Parts: sequence; structure tokens; C-alpha cells
Amino acid sequence: MVTVVHHLSKRDARRVAVRAQLLTAQRPGDVVETVRELTLLQIDPVKAVAPAQHLVLWSRLGSAYDPGELDRLLAERTLVEILGFVRPGEDVALYRAEMERWPTPSRRDGSLRPWQESNARWVEANDRARREILAHLEAEGPTPTGALPDATEVPWRSSGWTDDKNVQRLLDLMVARGEVAVSGREGGQRLWDLAQRVYPDVPTLPLEQARAEQDARRLAALGLLRSRGPECPVEPGDARVAGEEATVDGVTGTWRVHPAYLDPDDRFTGRAALLCPIDRLVFDRDRMADLFAFDYVLEMYKPKAKRRFGYYALPVLDGDELVGKLDATAEHKRGVLRVDALHEDGDWSAARRDRVVAEIHDLATWLGLDPDLPAHLGG
Repeated sequence: MVTVVHHLSKRDARRVAVRAQLLTAQRPGDVVETVRELTLLQIDPVKAVAPAQHLVLWSRLGSAYDPGELDRLLAERTLVEILGFVRPGEDVALYRAEMERWPTPSRRDGSLRPWQESNARWVEANDRARREILAHLEAEGPTPTGALPDATEVPWRSSGWTDDKNVQRLLDLMVARGEVAVSGREGGQRLWDLAQRVYPDVPTLPLEQARAEQDARRLAALGLLRSRGPECPVEPGDARVAGEEATVDGVTGTWRVHPAYLDPDDRFTGRAALLCPIDRLVFDRDRMADLFAFDYVLEMYKPKAKRRFGYYALPVLDGDELVGKLDATAEHKRGVLRVDALHEDGDWSAARRDRVVAEIHDLATWLGLDPDLPAHLGG
């Protein structure tokens, strides 16, 4: 059997990534198509511009995108929320096998990672709390996090923001066990219910088949991934053996590419786009640096005096290049999208600047705001 190895220039690699992420001039048709192609939307409530899940959809669909559409599709279960990601409802079939293999004492075979063992033992230590939550949901139905009983006996310890957030962490692990699910949101809080009342009734795939399909869909959504990457419990950042082998000029390591996004005729037609800071095109900062040579960091956690680009600066894509950052804030009380700075990497042509400013105006239109731009950008 002959192994196909694709040798890509960095430009080729960037174009594969942009095509896969639906950021070319040919926009997707609707929300469902977009989520199915991207495989997921990461939920983040930060509203400096707009919540991440809505900002990602706007960047693909444009100002015609109605945020209420996402809410409706979640309510109808066409889309579902799993561990902080919006996914197509039918994709529950890809995660049921993992849920059913949660490491209970009778299923442990010595293959667990230390963090998996720790999680399993913590849930066991709080089994009474888990059963009380299930009994409450069985009787009462959808319930916000803050209204659920807390009978945890062993607190959750973490060096991060989840420290001592016992019910919240227990619920996340109960999602991983396939017992509960997010049924909606109310006043910023997640509403919880029994998983069988939320998830579509789809069959469970064999575990290895499900994992292979997850890898294939992840590669299809990103176009180009390393064959191996750092371990990530919720959404891996590699492709394993999905797709075909590739190398990228000037970049070390082995990659996997989805051949559907290779175009020997080079018919790429790009556009300008303003991206959410956790958009999948830029989420993996190492991959972003390897393929796009883009200098960017989300600075909302930095003191103001140490920020270079702004509190919630949006990466700017033009064609197959990441070319700058937009420092903007949605001020709904004033009715404006305030633009503090447009950081231009390198020398921009007038045409590039016009394309990006047009996207700023489209963003303001979608938000129902007036653009408040510096004078040199037409403000």
C-alpha cells in the first residue's frame, strides 16, 4: 500500500485551514449547516463584543445571523450543549460510548490517567450528593445550578477557578457519565435535567468507531492538524490517523490533512473576517503561530497597563492571512460599537483597510449599534 504524503507550503496550509473553518467568500447557508461543519461552538459568556458562540456564527453568516436562532435550535434539541460546547444533536451518538465507560470501580483496568482516577474517586466520595441531584431532577425537572441540593462531603480542590465549586464540578462529571445534561439557560445560569430527557434518542456507536469518527470530524472542521498533540480531556487538538499525512514547509513534525480542502488549481477566494478570540482558527496558539506567524494573545486577564492589543481584541483575517487585531467594545447603553484601535500588522493596502472597516460596520449592524471609529478609519 502506497502512503500518500502531501507537501504543503505555508500558504497552502493556511488556505486549507481557512476553507475548513468556513471563512472564505462562499459563506455557509444557515446555523445548522455551520455547526455541523465546524462540529462545535464553544460557549463563553464574555460580552465585551458578543458571547463567543454568537460571534463565531456572525463571522461565518454575517449580520443576517439572528442569535435567537441558536437559542431556538437548542430548545428544539437540533443542537445540544455538552460540556460547554454546542454540538449537533445527532453527534450525541459519538459520545455515548465514552459516557457508558465512565470508570466505576468494577470497570477499572489500570489504564486510567491520574486525572481520570482522581475524578472517579471524587465522584465516588460524593455519591450521596450525586444521587440527591438525580432524585431532585427526576421530581422537579429543569433546575438552575444554584437551586440544586448540595450534599457534597469532599470539596473539589483545584488551583484554578473551579476550586470549591462542588455542585458545578459534580454536574460536569455527571455529564461525562451521561446522567445529566444542560436543558437550557436562564438568567445566565445553566438549567439541568436528566440526560435522557434532553439528548436525542440516537444509538450508541462502538467506542473505537466513535473515536475514529470524532477524529475525522475534527480534522474536517480544521483542515490540518498534527497527528499527535497535548492531551485535552474535552476536545483533543490532534487528528490521530484521520485524513492523509502531510508536511508543511518550515514547520517541524507530522501533520494530517483533510484532502477535500486541497485545491491543486488554487481557486481560493478569501475575504475579510473579524474573529472571536477563541475562534477555532486561532484557538490552538501553537498551530496559529506555525501556520500564520501571528502574534496574538487574549489580554482580558492582564492588567490594563500591560495590554498591547486591548481587553478583548478580535483577530483580523484577510484572505489567508491573519493581519491585525481590532480593539472594540459594544456599549449598548450608548448605542455604539466603540473602536479604540485597529492594530495593523505590516503594511496594509487601502483595499485591505476598506475590507476590514466594512466588516466593522457589519459587526455594528448585527449588534444594532452605530460604529464609533477613529477619524482615520472614517469615524
